Amino acid sequence: MRHCSGGSLSLSSVAVSIVGASGYSGIELVRILSRHPHIALQSLFANASVGKRVDEVYPWFRGSVGKTFEPYSVEAACKSDLIFIALPSGDAMSIVPRLLDRGKKVIDLGGDFRLQDPELYTRYYPHTHASPQYLTNAVYGLPELNRKSIAGAQLIANPGCYPTSAIIPLFPLLKAGIINSSGITISSLSGVSGAGRRTSIDLSFAEVNETVKAYKVGTHQHTPEIQTILSDATRKPVSITFVPHLIPISRGIFTSIYANLEGDCAVTDILQIYDRHYTNEPFVRYTPSSSPEIKNVIHTNYVDIGFYTHPENNQLIVLSTIDNLVKGAAGQAVQNMNIMYGFEEREGLR
Repeated sequence: MRHCSGGSLSLSSVAVSIVGASGYSGIELVRILSRHPHIALQSLFANASVGKRVDEVYPWFRGSVGKTFEPYSVEAACKSDLIFIALPSGDAMSIVPRLLDRGKKVIDLGGDFRLQDPELYTRYYPHTHASPQYLTNAVYGLPELNRKSIAGAQLIANPGCYPTSAIIPLFPLLKAGIINSSGITISSLSGVSGAGRRTSIDLSFAEVNETVKAYKVGTHQHTPEIQTILSDATRKPVSITFVPHLIPISRGIFTSIYANLEGDCAVTDILQIYDRHYTNEPFVRYTPSSSPEIKNVIHTNYVDIGFYTHPENNQLIVLSTIDNLVKGAAGQAVQNMNIMYGFEEREGLR
């Protein structure tokens, strides 16, 4: 699989804090940032785990992270240069404005600032946006599309895990005009960690084991995210059908994409398009006529892509895999941070 890297190294140190540090995405941030050579990890804010040591809740941190989870306060958070927010959607919108107004940089891993239309947000999320005036300030944090804007941003809306697995494979194809921008079908399979670290009967081992379940069919909040980002990036209306599924694994996403070709197109043509866009991308790997596997991206920031043409049906089939907690959440957030501060883009993610 092809990949390349680049970037310049800054030796400055950045003080960071994490809101929601005890959840799956938050603790993944702790894991990555604790080994980052240019980061000073300050406050780790949590709710249910307040007062407990990190290595008490997650014993694998013994000997490496001895911090204690703290209750959140804006005063404590503002002692940092950058604040990561790893909270369920709906929680960040009341926290972010006060941090931005004090001049802090923020990377939000939730969905509160991914959609710039507050009415669209209300249609797909179960609440009204409390800070709509800040939506247009957010930069969508997908480096493969928005690297220049990310570098100068104060607020990053970290992409959703499903959208990351779909947008990266689709963008070059739509940009090149070789697939129809309507009628695209996306079917994604996700491990249960994508739902967060919360108590739920539906997510218990007995309920998810030995079965596959589709959920939020036609209503999932990532549908407008995928459509709007691709439409804006390609400057053409994009319409998709998106169906997410829960599968009995802890982490990882496997996405299958089906699109109609606009004309005759060989696998070598697809390869050339991906080469033009992704040869120098440090975390995009792609191989023609090959199916990626979740096991090859777990605990990494890579997105692996495979693709096939189906001439009889005039169709293109694209497959992708990511780790939903790394490239789909914490790893991508750190990649964005590296770009914001001029660190080598793979720092902490090797």
